[in-house]
Amino acid sequence: MILLGVNVDHVATLRQARYRDEDTTFGGFVEPDPAQMAWLAEDAGADGVTMHIREDRRHVQVEDVQRYLEKKKTRLNLEVSLEAKMVELALSLKPESVCLVPENRKEVTTEGGLDVAGNLERSREAVQAFTAAGIPTSMFIDPEVAQLEASAEIGSPWVELHTGSFARAWTVPGQSLPELDLLREGMKVGLGLGLRINAGHGINYKNVEGARTLDEIYEFNIGHSIISRSLTFGLQEAVQKMRSLLNP
Repeated sequence: MILLGVNVDHVATLRQARYRDEDTTFGGFVEPDPAQMAWLAEDAGADGVTMHIREDRRHVQVEDVQRYLEKKKTRLNLEVSLEAKMVELALSLKPESVCLVPENRKEVTTEGGLDVAGNLERSREAVQAFTAAGIPTSMFIDPEVAQLEASAEIGSPWVELHTGSFARAWTVPGQSLPELDLLREGMKVGLGLGLRINAGHGINYKNVEGARTLDEIYEFNIGHSIISRSLTFGLQEAVQKMRSLLNP
């Protein structure tokens, strides 16, 4: 069975579009509430929740994560950058797992994998810090052999393969299968290195047909498409529909 982690970042994106200057992150007229949506996703069958605290706090706030943790029913996968202050913040929040991601201040959502091979020592120091705290660390990387090998070298037990290129290619004739093959090869290389393989980015209710053929992926982390579908059908239906498509 492929597990489903639900990313609620874009719930916070919607809130921040109007209420970023308020003194509170929830309650009264401030809506929607990322923590509440995370709890609802868990009730609907999500196997975990993902939140990304960015250095500039453009969507998820620290308070969102703290409130979610008060009533969480599954587990938190916290995404942060390699910056020392973000590593320290993640350590203080004590999530069940951490995913280290790149950050570009101009992007709305993460648009590429982390260059672990090019940031080997910083990545190693972060993984060692989380490991010492009993927090397994995943590296969000493109499905490249060099990045997979670097992730294994620094002691990261998991990786999350960036599926954005595959997702964009899904509707382009002749491009989706080569991208899917790259992911499949990355999955096999990672498994051969002893890594647990997660995946995510851009997976939706159409291209999940191809994504689910990567049947040795442990978990897909999906956010934007689930939150988008929930506007029409509600979050419970959106989560349950995606789980059923991942595991037909």
